Amino acid sequence: MSKPFVVGITGGSGSGKTHFLSQLMGKFSENEICLISQDNYYKKINEQEKDAIGVENFDLPSAIRKEDFHNDLVKLIEGNTVELTEYTFNNSHIEPARICLKPAPIIVVEGIFTLYYEEIKNLLDLKLFVEAPDFLMMKRRILRDGKERGYDIDDVLHRYEFHVMPTYRKYILPGRYEADFIIPNENNFDRALEVVTAHLRSLI
Repeated sequence: MSKPFVVGITGGSGSGKTHFLSQLMGKFSENEICLISQDNYYKKINEQEKDAIGVENFDLPSAIRKEDFHNDLVKLIEGNTVELTEYTFNNSHIEPARICLKPAPIIVVEGIFTLYYEEIKNLLDLKLFVEAPDFLMMKRRILRDGKERGYDIDDVLHRYEFHVMPTYRKYILPGRYEADFIIPNENNFDRALEVVTAHLRSLI
């Protein structure tokens, strides 16, 4: 391949993007595929916008270091290695890891704003949208934020109602209509995973 094939994956928070990506990445070797995640490009907590009651809103497009995200993706496409520090969502119990992203024939770009940022979207060769019912996304968000990020239930529910869902409807859901392939994830995504894997495998 003269140029890497760039796949963008987006969907609502709790839609199952991470699980789908884990399964997809496992179908390829490390020298065949590279994943760059928007989650590692969040601004520091003191740089985040706050809502009416003073809670930091990490679910806005402005919460991300968009320029760094875009620039690192361009570097990968051009064949350069990228190094960055893992973002741990301010969880003091986790030691941030040092991440090394190496160029590969397939580059996967993941994040809720992957199809919202025009600079990122314009670099994609294939656009995927993972979707799930609202009640499942909320359940998954509650479980994840409690376990991985240390938020209590009241905080999670507040963020879901006033941050997550408004952002989903305004910034993320419109990307569904620009996606090349929609992946339903209410029960499983096995068939969709097979189709995407087969297509990417045919390119390398």
